[in-house]
Amino acid sequence: MNDKVNENPEWVTRGKTIKQLIKELQTFENQDLEVKVSTDGGETFKCISLVGKHNDNGTPICGLENCE
Repeated sequence: MNDKVNENPEWVTRGKTIKQLIKELQTFENQDLEVKVSTDGGETFKCISLVGKHNDNGTPICGLENCE
């Protein structure tokens, strides 16, 4: 039996850099669209309240925060 059947593909878990995210967002024709984030596969979306510098187990990251 293949143990990798239930694993997510690499693109799901590898994340994006700030540069990669900006490049992808620049492909949208309407640059005035509101940006929201989903953590449940697109069932619900939350606004991005804050963007900040954070630390994730010793690794510097850019965090998108919802403050609701």
